[in-house]
Amino acid sequence: MSSNEPKPLNTAKGQTLYAKARTLIPGGTQLLSKRPEMFAPDTWPPYYVQAKGAEVTDLDGNVLIDMSICGVGATVLGYADPDVDDAVKIAIDRGSMATLNCPEEVELAELLTDLHPWSDMARFSRSGGEAMSIAVRIARAHTGRQVVAFCGYHGWHDWYLSANLADDSALDGHLLAGLQPKGVPRGLKGLMQPFHYNDLEGLRKVAAEHGSNLAAIVMEPVRNEPKPGFLEGVRQIANETGAVLVFDEITAGFRLCTGGIHLTLDVAPDVAVFAKALGNGYPISAVIGRESVMSAAQETFISSTAWTERLGSTAALATIKKYQQVNAADHLIKAGKRVMQGWKNASAASGLKIEISGIPPLAHFAFEAPDARKLRTLFTQLMLDRGYLAKDAYYAMVAHSDAHIDGYAAACGEAFEIIAHASKSESVDKLLRGDEAHSGFQRLT
Repeated sequence: MSSNEPKPLNTAKGQTLYAKARTLIPGGTQLLSKRPEMFAPDTWPPYYVQAKGAEVTDLDGNVLIDMSICGVGATVLGYADPDVDDAVKIAIDRGSMATLNCPEEVELAELLTDLHPWSDMARFSRSGGEAMSIAVRIARAHTGRQVVAFCGYHGWHDWYLSANLADDSALDGHLLAGLQPKGVPRGLKGLMQPFHYNDLEGLRKVAAEHGSNLAAIVMEPVRNEPKPGFLEGVRQIANETGAVLVFDEITAGFRLCTGGIHLTLDVAPDVAVFAKALGNGYPISAVIGRESVMSAAQETFISSTAWTERLGSTAALATIKKYQQVNAADHLIKAGKRVMQGWKNASAASGLKIEISGIPPLAHFAFEAPDARKLRTLFTQLMLDRGYLAKDAYYAMVAHSDAHIDGYAAACGEAFEIIAHASKSESVDKLLRGDEAHSGFQRLT
C-alpha cells in the first residue's frame, strides 16, 4: 500500500464491545438493520459516541460522514438538529411526564390533520411497528373483519409475521425470504394475504376470495414509481369491499413533501401511519385517519403510558416547522438525484453494472453480478477506509451538503474501480477483511 492510499479503518474498541454485546443481547442489537453484519462483518463500526449534522464519531474516535441509511431514515434533517434539540431541551426542563396530558399532542394532531385534509383524527405511539399494529387493530375493529391484504414490509408484530404460518415463502419479496414465524400463534394462520406492488390483478384475486372478511389493505404507497392507475385501482378495490386502505408512510413520509408521499399522488387512504422522519430521531409515531374509521379506536383497547410523554410530540412539532422553513423536500430530492448520478458515473467509468432503484431521497443500487453481496461488502469496506459510512442505499438528510456529496461521489468512483479490477482478477475474497454481509430487508417494489 502506498502512502497516498487510504488506510484500513481501526474499529477494535467497537468490535470488542460488540463481541460482549452478543453475549448479553440476543442478536447483539435491538434492530436488525443496525447489526454490523448487515454492512461489513468485523469492519463496520458498531457504536457511536457522537452524531452531529452528517458526521458520526465511533467508539474508536473515527469521524465518518454518513452517506448510508442515516439513522435508518429517522434523521431527515440531520443528526442532532439544533432547533429540534433546543425544543426538546425546553420540554425536558418543563417535565417530560406527568399525571396530566401534554398539550403538544393536541397541537400535533391538529397539524397532521391540517397537512392531510382527508383525515380528521390522530393517535400517537412511539415506534413504527407498534403504530402499524394500532392501524390494523383499528381497521379490524371498524370493519368487524379479520383478513389483511398487504404488500411490503410492515413490522415485526404477530399480525404481520403470521403470513408465514401458512407458507414459509409467503413473505418472499416482502421481507426476508424464509423468515420463521416462531412464537406467532398458529391461530392467526391465513389471516394475512400478500400481493405484489403494481399487480392490481393479484389484489383483485385476494379481494375476490376474501372480500367479505377483508378488513384492510396495507401497503407503502411508493418505493418505486407506481404504474398508471395502480393506486387508483387499489383505492377502488378498498371502496368496493369496504376494506380500510392503510398507507404505511413510515419510511416514505416527509421525503418528497411536508407529510405523506401520497399527497404527491392524489390518492388518499383511510388511514396513514408515520414514524421515522416525523421526530428527526426522537421516538414518535402517528396514526391518522378518517373519523368514521378512527372512532373505532374507542371500541377496542389501545393504550400505553409511554405514548403520553412530552418529548416525542415536541420533537415532531419542531421537526415539521424546521422542515417547512428550510424547504427540506427540495433539498432531499436534489441530494438524492446527485447521489444517483454519482453512482451512474462510477458505474460507467469502471464498467461495473448496477441497477439503481427507489425515489431520490431513498435511493438504492445493486451490483449486477453473481457475487453481488461480496461486491457490496467490499464497497462498504472501501468506503469506510475513505471516511464514509456507505452501503448500497442512500437516505438523504438536509445536513448533506454539496461538498459531502461531491466527496462521496469521488470515493465511489475509486471504490468502483477497485471492485471492478478485483472482480475481473477474481481477487474479491482476498481484499475482504471479514465475512460477506448478511442479507437485509427485501421490500417488494
